[in-house]
Amino acid sequence: MAAKTASAFKKYSTEQVASHNNKDDCWLIINGKVYDVTKFLEEHPGGEEVLLENSGRDATENFEDVGHSTDAREMMKDYLIGEIEDVKPKKAEPKKPLVKPDTKPPAQGNQLYAWLVPAAFALAAALAYRIFVHNAKVATGGAGL
Repeated sequence: MAAKTASAFKKYSTEQVASHNNKDDCWLIINGKVYDVTKFLEEHPGGEEVLLENSGRDATENFEDVGHSTDAREMMKDYLIGEIEDVKPKKAEPKKPLVKPDTKPPAQGNQLYAWLVPAAFALAAALAYRIFVHNAKVATGGAGL
């Protein structure tokens, strides 16, 4: 399909789009534009169910939440049939990849536990070993292990 100018698009109301909500006639609104994805249902990598769940309504937020590729966005042009006339389009920002923010240094109290807990385990292990060795000496009459 050749690219159309903004004025060449047919205008649809949300009510008109809402009536195209089944497997044989599936339209979506994404960023104020209307797409007839009926022929794309079986090809959609995420399955036809996700398209059908959003058919006949504004799917902008769900579309952007998935984080579609540049290729997927280019493919959309083939299914573009018009734009919404009666509602200001929701312009959802494409989701950016999640980046783990720098972690804050541990609080002062946590630093105490960072060395205190391992030290306590080491002390307990040493004490248990000492008791074991002492009991072994008592049991053998003072002879070494």
